[in-house]
Amino acid sequence: MTKYAGGALIPSLRVERDQPASLSMQLATKLRDLILSGQLPPGTRLPATRILAREHGVSRTTAVTVYEQLVSEGMIVSRVGAGTFVSDEVKPLAPPPEPKAPTTPPPIADLSRDAADQFFPRLEHPRTPRPFVTGMPAFDAFPMALWAHMSARYWRSPRAEIMSYPEATGLPVLREAIARHLGANRGLLCRPEEVFIFAGAQDAFLQIAQILLEPGDPVWMENPGAIGARNALLARGVRLVPVPVDAHGIDVAAGRDAEPAFRAAFVTPAHQHPLGMPMSRDRRFDLLAEADRADAWIIEDDYVGEFHYGRASLPPLKALDTSGRVIYVGTFSKALFPAVRLGYAVVPEALTDTFERILGASAHGVSHAIQSIVAQFIDEGKFSAHIRRMRSLYRDRRDALMEAGSRHLQGLVEVQNTETGFHTIGLLPPGLDDRQAAEAASRENLATAPLSRFALSPIAANGLTLGFSATPPVEITRGVERLARALRSVPR
Repeated sequence: MTKYAGGALIPSLRVERDQPASLSMQLATKLRDLILSGQLPPGTRLPATRILAREHGVSRTTAVTVYEQLVSEGMIVSRVGAGTFVSDEVKPLAPPPEPKAPTTPPPIADLSRDAADQFFPRLEHPRTPRPFVTGMPAFDAFPMALWAHMSARYWRSPRAEIMSYPEATGLPVLREAIARHLGANRGLLCRPEEVFIFAGAQDAFLQIAQILLEPGDPVWMENPGAIGARNALLARGVRLVPVPVDAHGIDVAAGRDAEPAFRAAFVTPAHQHPLGMPMSRDRRFDLLAEADRADAWIIEDDYVGEFHYGRASLPPLKALDTSGRVIYVGTFSKALFPAVRLGYAVVPEALTDTFERILGASAHGVSHAIQSIVAQFIDEGKFSAHIRRMRSLYRDRRDALMEAGSRHLQGLVEVQNTETGFHTIGLLPPGLDDRQAAEAASRENLATAPLSRFALSPIAANGLTLGFSATPPVEITRGVERLARALRSVPR
């Protein structure tokens, strides 16, 4: 039984006032049974007599009488200044009942079963960053002291502001801050009313799918593509249509041939996940035109769009949208840190009332604390400064990966350059299986993933993901050396 500072909680200890036995007799009998059955094991601290009396609606005198009776029987002992405890000398008459064996779960609904069968295991992220992990920012470079200062400031706010239920659609100050930030830094002009706050991008995808899609709706999905978003869509029961990607991004013509009557398309234009190329300007306009033709939605995942290392990246797809087709999803998990669990969506103006109504009726909202601190971080200019610092740091780490790869990976893997994002890919030579290569890398404590893991249907690309954002250059170089050793061990 769990120990408590005020003594054990004993919810099963009840008295029946319509019984002939006295209240003290009932309490003593039930406490004795609990002790002898082992439910109150030796050494358990019992509540003080005043607490026992208050919790069970009896007088203090009755409670004292109960304890005196059990002390006389040797069931409990009282220690001056310490409290009352179940005696160590008591031997339970029978061991506590064994927990029941797990039973076969009841069958689940057809839709849930069908979706569950299609879920793809997500990539595991280590607690401590290690070479080549993807999607993880630089923990070592986060301004923790500044964050702690802003957190302390928030917790000094009026209690009504910090302890009330959060708004289902998001804290107004954060919605306003995001709208300003997107306009100034991403070229995306929107009103705060179009910004909705979620518990991370994954939560946003789930809610968007629930609001806009019906089970069975055909949805274009980049192939290879993002596993988390894919699972969110599958949870709604949609039919995913794998659409190949090429050097320009999603192949719109191939998507039209595969499913012209698509209901939505999921894309990662800034940094295709996982291959890494940005979607070209022409391909963006092709996709927008195709969505217009099919009367379809486009879900744009801009998970690392702010991190570019050459010329400025193209503005988001939503910034080019004149027909209200694009739902833009952003996240602070990459720009700040994953545990913040904070994402947002910018929806077309025509959908704001719908999102307000449905989220207001069903969503639980996100912690005021996180929302308020992030809003401060943005409004005081700290977020933009952090992004600029991280761009420089990640550029250096990318360069370290490219340099070490050119020295140690010749003939083993061809590391692709990237101008955006947190990772790149390494293409493997023919005959080297990417899953076997990833397993060999894992034995060297390297967090790579095979490209085939991201595919809905077979793809031509054969390689590994190589993250560079989470670890310093010296660790990246050592990781490259271990990767070379691992790849040499893979049978051809």
